Amino acid sequence: MGLMSKIFGESGGTRATEDYVELTAGDLQVDDVQADMQVRIANIGEKNDVIEIKDAVYDGDIVIADITRHTTQDRTMEHITDELKQVAREVGGDIVQKDDDQLIITPAGVSISRERLGR
Repeated sequence: MGLMSKIFGESGGTRATEDYVELTAGDLQVDDVQADMQVRIANIGEKNDVIEIKDAVYDGDIVIADITRHTTQDRTMEHITDELKQVAREVGGDIVQKDDDQLIITPAGVSISRERLGR
């Protein structure tokens, strides 16, 4: 069984939570890597959470935001998405919603492919 099979399963179905291992920063050995860009992880629970996301994108970082606390039909989520679309346009970046649980927002010079790799 290859790595991708372990991640996505043999049939491509969903995996149980216990199949995953939680990694913390303490698990990784990093020797002061200087990066021009970071991938930031965020949770959007309320409209105020958008402020930090906007700041990160303006600073040139990629943000993957968990939106599971909202439905895609949620009026608040529509406003949040519109606001983040505006930020992506302003910086010349990109934004995409992955399934119903994540938004990915990028800064200038980073586009998001709409095609999945593999099958």
